[in-house]
Amino acid sequence: MTQAANHPVNHSDQHSEKLSVWTKLAYGSGDLGTAITAALRSFFLLFFLTDVARLSPITAGSILLINRVWDAFNDPLIGWLSDRTVTRWGRRRPWLIAGALPFGILFFMTWVVPPFGPRGLYIYYVVVALLLDTVYTIINVPYVALTPELTQDYDERTSLNSYRFAFSIGGGLVAAVLHPIIVNHFADVRTGYMVSGAVWSIVSTIPCFIVFFGTKERPESMQKTQDADSMGILEQIKVAFSNKPYRFVIAIYLFSWLALQLISAVLIYYLNYYIGAPDMLPMVLLAIQGTALVFLFIWSAVSRRLDKRYVYMIGASIWIVVQIALYFVQPGMRGVIIPLAAVAGAGASVAYLIPWAMMPDVIEFDELETGQRREGIFYGFMVFLQKTSIALGIFMVGRVLSSNGYITPTEAVPVPVQPDSALNAIRLFIGPIPAVILLIGLILTYFYPVTREKHGQIRARLAERREALDAAAAQKQDNIPATDD
Repeated sequence: MTQAANHPVNHSDQHSEKLSVWTKLAYGSGDLGTAITAALRSFFLLFFLTDVARLSPITAGSILLINRVWDAFNDPLIGWLSDRTVTRWGRRRPWLIAGALPFGILFFMTWVVPPFGPRGLYIYYVVVALLLDTVYTIINVPYVALTPELTQDYDERTSLNSYRFAFSIGGGLVAAVLHPIIVNHFADVRTGYMVSGAVWSIVSTIPCFIVFFGTKERPESMQKTQDADSMGILEQIKVAFSNKPYRFVIAIYLFSWLALQLISAVLIYYLNYYIGAPDMLPMVLLAIQGTALVFLFIWSAVSRRLDKRYVYMIGASIWIVVQIALYFVQPGMRGVIIPLAAVAGAGASVAYLIPWAMMPDVIEFDELETGQRREGIFYGFMVFLQKTSIALGIFMVGRVLSSNGYITPTEAVPVPVQPDSALNAIRLFIGPIPAVILLIGLILTYFYPVTREKHGQIRARLAERREALDAAAAQKQDNIPATDD
């Protein structure tokens, strides 16, 4: 008697792997906490450090830049470790549970102004930022690496990312709009920031548990961990960067998010000091994030007919036009800000959706070339680039503002009149500089090599290889002599 019947061949890779709406909602909710963190840090952290904690712009900008040295090691390391994690709950989801509570506590501490002098404040914010970014990585890298392990379908992955970024943009939208309202509810701005930080720290921990209990990794993906190769992390990093499509994706993502973070960091200064309309911030953020949320699903639908790269190019082109237009807006022109913000959100949503939707295709290209799946390594660098973009954006804005005579508020002068040099720097960072960065990303996208047709060929070849391996395993099982009890 043979045992071949006990070793079924897996044909699941040859057809669509549709996911339930509940699975998509549960997975998508996982980006809520990190998205709230990213949104509040992008839009408000530099302003909080300069105008609330009252550090100089260059000091404030350098705080997060220091963390990138640690992240260069931290992000790929966590990805590498999650690739090798073996538990009965899978290799990714346990990390979310481990990081949830520390993440909430450290995020709250970010918005506290302790009674220290400038040097003490600097050390405090550096330490808190280092720890927060570490826990952020523990949650976010394994989370994003779940995408290719839930489904292998080309269009379903784009749909899955649509749900993810619906929560991401939606969470960022709600937090960004409500945060200044909460802050302004208190007479003491420092108390307002602390209360708002407490609210969002609680909200940010809950999604980790929803993902853990609401999703399940594919059996094949969990098995990969047990068959993982013995390559060290440095060797795996070298292999990852030898992947041509991956180099394109990380470059596209870096330019997209760098532009996004420059705009996010300078927007509050643009409205406060150049336009002279600080009260408009919640509505501007609502217009940007609200439109981006709606267009996630529009671009996702369009991507079912067009290659992902063309969808990105259309959205980025719209975005570039808006940023250039904002440069020419004059002080007091309140009426054009909201419409321009809404159009910008429509274009900017491709920066959220498309690079992440390309990533699973890149991983399968790597599997075809090497025979291994290393989602953690690939996604680790994507998270690193996301955080690097945030830090670079804040640092660049802080550095340029400082060198152009930005006046830090004081108790006596809480809203100083900024010099023309600082105002011109703010205009450059809201318009021409991000437009040029986006143009570079658009050009790179045009040459991205994994088209829909190419991805189909990759999937077919992977399915053939897996069938051959299954057949060989079954044949080997057949050749094992049966033993009598």
